[in-house]
Amino acid sequence: MNLVVTGSIAYDYLMRFPGSFKEHILAEELHQVSLSFLVEEMTKHWGGVAANIAFTLARFDLQPKLVGTVGRDFQDYREWLDEAGVDTSTVKQLDDVFTASFFCNTDDENNQIASFYSGAMAHAKDYSLADALSDIAPDLVIVSPNDPAAMSNLTQECRDKGYRFVYDPSQQVARLDGETLKHDMQGAFAMVVNHYEAHIISEKTGMSLEDLRTAIDLLVITEGGEGSKIYTNGDVIPVPAFAPTEIKDPTGAGDAFRAGFIAGLSYDLPLEVAGEMGAMCATYALEHIGPQGHHYTLAQFIERFRSQSESSQQLENLLKV
Repeated sequence: MNLVVTGSIAYDYLMRFPGSFKEHILAEELHQVSLSFLVEEMTKHWGGVAANIAFTLARFDLQPKLVGTVGRDFQDYREWLDEAGVDTSTVKQLDDVFTASFFCNTDDENNQIASFYSGAMAHAKDYSLADALSDIAPDLVIVSPNDPAAMSNLTQECRDKGYRFVYDPSQQVARLDGETLKHDMQGAFAMVVNHYEAHIISEKTGMSLEDLRTAIDLLVITEGGEGSKIYTNGDVIPVPAFAPTEIKDPTGAGDAFRAGFIAGLSYDLPLEVAGEMGAMCATYALEHIGPQGHHYTLAQFIERFRSQSESSQQLENLLKV
């Protein structure tokens, strides 16, 4: 399958706060917040939602094409992704800016406060699928968080050209207004959001969960440790979460879920199995620091999947592909 992943490509700066954010946030003083958290560690990682999804898709030998804009500091990141099996020939480099950066602080309860500097991503609105792909027609396009105008342009381009696409507004839900969300989800084959984002989308658009289910053929709502639910054709398919051996860092777990789920769809596996693949990918991400810290072969993934799910036989057939 010819997979195209569009969205943010960034460097992640991850910090750990040895305490709980909620102990320092006073509800009655939210009108004048002034907080500073002294962290004990900071690490730099490869990141950005689109790059994270593409990296995990590559674990399943799918060779996704990554479409996005980066800055002059991208060369080492490009080499990393190329080696991982991601096609970066469709990434546009702009030498007068820096690559986007994500700054995330995580407390002892795995709550996160984050900021994102767009950098080169601000120019993504001027980079279309036609520019990136030439005459190649993708089988599936993932429209993940990006410059807001770029997301609208890309979803419209998919509709205009009849490309099947997955709408993943996730981190940009806070930025996007209701009309934009309604516009961008129109015609999507699937939408993947977490439980909190689904509520925000409902608030902003005035659409109930039932309305969202009607508007989107395949709606996936993740619920952290509670698993996820897949809504399609009037049915609800519950998908369990797989317990990690330890949680080192939650950053990128949602991106890994999306990649695993899309990998399952790419191999024409049943929706429940695709959801379980997403859950296992999220577990791997939780067990490592950084959204691209997990490494496994398809055979290793299936071996672990076998110990967690009764659906492993359907994955084992992939080794014969």
